[in-house]
Amino acid sequence: MKVFRTLGISLLALLAWSGLASAQEPFTAGKWTAVKAAPPSVVGHMLLLTDGSVLAINAGCNTTGNWYRLIPDTTGDYSKGHWVNAGNLPSGYNPLYFASAVLSSGNVIIMGGEYDGCNSVWTTKGAIYNSHTGHWTAANAPAGWTTVGDAQSVVLPNGKFMLANCCTTDEALGSVSGGTVTWVPTGAGKFDINDEEGWTLLPNGNVLTVDAYVGSYTPAGMNSEIYTASKGTWASAGSTKVQLWDSSAACGGSGAASYEVGPAVLRPDGTVLATGANACGAGHTAIYHIANKTWTAGPNFGGTLDIADGPAALLPDGNVLVDTSPGIFANGSKFFEWDGAVFNAVPGPPNAPIDSSFVGNMVVLPTGQILFTDFSSNVEIYTPAGSPCAGCAPAISAVASTLTHGSLNNVISGTQFNGLSQGSAYGDDGQSATNYPLVRITDSTGKVVYCKTHGFSSGVATGSKVVSTLFDIPPSIALGPASLVVVANGIPSVASGVTID
Repeated sequence: MKVFRTLGISLLALLAWSGLASAQEPFTAGKWTAVKAAPPSVVGHMLLLTDGSVLAINAGCNTTGNWYRLIPDTTGDYSKGHWVNAGNLPSGYNPLYFASAVLSSGNVIIMGGEYDGCNSVWTTKGAIYNSHTGHWTAANAPAGWTTVGDAQSVVLPNGKFMLANCCTTDEALGSVSGGTVTWVPTGAGKFDINDEEGWTLLPNGNVLTVDAYVGSYTPAGMNSEIYTASKGTWASAGSTKVQLWDSSAACGGSGAASYEVGPAVLRPDGTVLATGANACGAGHTAIYHIANKTWTAGPNFGGTLDIADGPAALLPDGNVLVDTSPGIFANGSKFFEWDGAVFNAVPGPPNAPIDSSFVGNMVVLPTGQILFTDFSSNVEIYTPAGSPCAGCAPAISAVASTLTHGSLNNVISGTQFNGLSQGSAYGDDGQSATNYPLVRITDSTGKVVYCKTHGFSSGVATGSKVVSTLFDIPPSIALGPASLVVVANGIPSVASGVTID
């Protein structure tokens, strides 16, 4: 079990990273920039709303379950944005780690919590955020479940919200209508309980997980599983070749194994980077190759670095930004970009020396930057040096040439509106997927305006399939000629010229 936050400063010296930096071609690291306006209080988990703002929870067990939104400035700059209140959860519900997703309605659902207030209870409570009204309402858990806790979740391409029970092999599919969720059981054949595992959505609509063997210690547990959405069943996806979950008891570690694993991120090249935790030494990594359904071992992080819970995010160029730290829950975070062959060291945000990876949270911004929080009031933005990968951008095929200010349910269609990946990952404790389209307009005055999107599908890497979304135009947008793009996971389409009347 994680503690809320460790405050001691790590004295671990900087390790040598021979073999982690590419010798084939020069690598340029990104840079960190602070969000100038501090949030009203410390913030943790985040989700990107379909109007371009970022929803962030007031982090801490002594808070009252209140949320804030970060709104970019009129040029679209999040570092110069401002914070507004975004409502409170239903009375008595204050989770710290929980399942979460943005739904096709543009609303947000959160379920469960490893903590509810300061109590470790693995709660079944939940809530839905109405993005139109800014209000939260209670959401019901699947019938008969006594735990949800810090569960994993995913929105499937059919729009169903798939939720795990943290502490059993149970999963359920949820259909949300208003504040009511209708649940249907799914997931027959799960090898082990869901605890500590994460889910990665694949291009075919199925879901990949690395088993964590919680409560069933074995010295060589390397199984992975695939959930086939069309059948609602799990089956083995083969050996990961190296163990990714922590079994510290095997090397004489203090206490029981933590069973933690790290995040797993789908990349544009059709591979999934899966990262591991290891109290016995360097964390392992493994690569899942979708085309031939096989695993190969990836490089270790080096030293004692691993990811015993922690965030990772796909950058526009296809690299993956990862947050590591030494041992299990120790401080002294180190950041890397995985380029498909090596981990390239990059600078960390200001709090990295006093952070463990598990306090980090990442979400992909529409600008292609990564927003980072760590349960403090210091919110940082990572701006990568790389350019968007070739063929990764969404493409607009149809949109009206004249759009009316204040109008609702405008239609836009095209390809790759969901991006090539969910964007970011953490695992069981929180999900911040951004595999849905945003519509961004630069109006006649040069102001950047996001139009709330809804009614989209939720897959990844949909290729040449034409998809669509609805979008609502704010009444305050300036009239006249404008430029419109669709953004998916921080990568914009080619602009379409439109007229706002």
